[in-house]
Amino acid sequence: MTISSAAYLDAVSDAIRRVGTAQAAAVQRAADLIAEALRRGGVLHAFGCGHSEALAMELAGRAGGLVPTNRIALRDIVLYGGQPRTALEDPYLERDPGVAHQLYELAPVKPDDIFVIASNSGVNGTVGELALLVKERGHDLIAITSHEHSSRVEPRHSSGRRLGDIADVSLDNGAPLGDAVLALPGGGAVGALSSITAALLAQQLTVEVVRRMLDAGETPPVYLSANVPGGDEHNHAIEARYAGRIRRTA
Repeated sequence: MTISSAAYLDAVSDAIRRVGTAQAAAVQRAADLIAEALRRGGVLHAFGCGHSEALAMELAGRAGGLVPTNRIALRDIVLYGGQPRTALEDPYLERDPGVAHQLYELAPVKPDDIFVIASNSGVNGTVGELALLVKERGHDLIAITSHEHSSRVEPRHSSGRRLGDIADVSLDNGAPLGDAVLALPGGGAVGALSSITAALLAQQLTVEVVRRMLDAGETPPVYLSANVPGGDEHNHAIEARYAGRIRRTA
């Protein structure tokens, strides 16, 4: 296989079309759950470790996105939980199931809230434990993960379950085992895929939730860019409805 930006573009373009089409029905089911939760007064909480945090950033607190959204991150244990900054230096922190309980308890979660958890592998301890905890507490859960990668590696969670096994809806980001798509001559690969396709799925979810609101005659609570005239005023007015339930400082 040729290693070039053009070859990567071809691979990405194919993956976007494939994921966007193949996951259409699952996106519709997930959008139904999110729209229903927001109508009940709930908030969407998004979580991802490592590069999967980019998915949470696509869903929570960005221009063109939904206002009633909250991003959960590993650093919350320091920012809100009082742990020392050095706790984040542990390279295996995302494998610790105990962290999931801290994150859930520190988040401003209410009973009607819904969760989206992203993990390319879907097998690490924190995402598995948080997924189980979310379901035990009665929340709907949407996963964004690689079905291929996840099915080909052993779960690190003691339950033996993967993120996609626990979720109400599991969206496949279409990434291969190991994430990268251009094979190297001596082994391994270059050109990661999951961040791009996960962002696509996040935006498809957002658009479909907004469509449902518009079809119902509702005004969607959507962010304007803070860098356009009137953006701050528009955003602050809507954020005030969710005071104490959405974080925008980290």
